[in-house]
Amino acid sequence: MGAVKVIDDNFLNKLETAALYVRTNMQGYFGGNHQTRSYGSTVEFADFREYVLGDDIRRIDWNLYSRFEKYFIKLFVDERQMHIQIFLDCSASMQKGDSDKALYAMRAAAAIGFLSVQNMDKTSVRLIQGDFAADLCGTITGKDSFYRGISKLDEVRFKGSADLENAIIKCPNPGSNNGLTVIISDFMTDSNWKKAVDYLLFQKRQIMLIQVLSPEEADPAYTGRMRLVDLEADDPLDERHMKLKITRSHLKAYRQALDDFRADIKSFCASREVDFISVVSDEPIEKLLFERMYKTGTIK
Repeated sequence: MGAVKVIDDNFLNKLETAALYVRTNMQGYFGGNHQTRSYGSTVEFADFREYVLGDDIRRIDWNLYSRFEKYFIKLFVDERQMHIQIFLDCSASMQKGDSDKALYAMRAAAAIGFLSVQNMDKTSVRLIQGDFAADLCGTITGKDSFYRGISKLDEVRFKGSADLENAIIKCPNPGSNNGLTVIISDFMTDSNWKKAVDYLLFQKRQIMLIQVLSPEEADPAYTGRMRLVDLEADDPLDERHMKLKITRSHLKAYRQALDDFRADIKSFCASREVDFISVVSDEPIEKLLFERMYKTGTIK
């Protein structure tokens, strides 16, 4: 399975025209490409203010001095580098279905990573298995580093369960007021992922949740007697496995439960100004990037 299949020349050409947008009130690092509300040393004029002792006299506007007999200095827009963190759910449930959720999720992570380095940002990808978020390849800066690092997604195996809450909270460097955190998962977990989101908000991170479902999860068509197997359960006798005769009423109840599940995530995110996108893994990846993320304002 190879996430880098999406990173071909044709797809790169499409990504070249897009850019990630991060809120302007974040501090970030010097030397990036994001305009902020603070003042810096770019060539783009922002405002004037009165001169105070210690200011650079080279920024004094002598035309204003001739008019008002006061010293004013020119202020310019500051540009910062942000840190884009991608948390990828690598549990067994992410491989559910004929249309591979895992491959779709990795393609999404790779595409967002490319947009990040294209925008001169730092990027890191963390793989969540159990209660640990493993660092895929360290901090990525620049396209050469991106190609080397993202190729390691080919070696990722999806297994076990994912404790999103503890894996993210225990992450040694979540960042603070310096960029965007993207969590890619089906969010079908017993862990309290909402606590992880609140923790990242406390760290003043901009957050986006991308829910990836398989077609059969989004719209199941099972009928008759079935044995339902929980992919995250190792024991064949685990009580989460069950035998069931599926009827129309079961399917109706499932669809209602799924609608309620999505609505709960959407409501939670809206209450905290967190972006939320739910996709089905048989959709083109371009639809996620150039339609769904564009609508949220995360891609410009």
